[in-house]
Amino acid sequence: MATNHSSKRPATTLQCGNIKATIWQNVSEKGPFFATTFSRPFKDPSGAWRSGTSFGLNDLEALLTVAREAKEWMVVHILNC
Repeated sequence: MATNHSSKRPATTLQCGNIKATIWQNVSEKGPFFATTFSRPFKDPSGAWRSGTSFGLNDLEALLTVAREAKEWMVVHILNC
C-alpha cells in the first residue's frame, strides 16, 4: 500500500500559466514512486483563494505542458531513487 502524501512536502511543483502540477514522492512495497496532482487556483466569491481540479478549454494547453514537464521530471528523478 502507498503512503498518503497529504502531510508531506511535494518533491516539486511545476507551473504553466494558472495550471500547477505538484509531484509527490511516495513509497510502496516495491520502492519509491512519484505521483502528480494537477490544480488551478481561483478566487471564490468571497475573495478567498481556492484550488480547483477541473479545467476549461483555455486551461488545456497549459495542462498538457505541465503534464509533459512532470513526466520528464519524474523520468529523470526516478532513476536517482
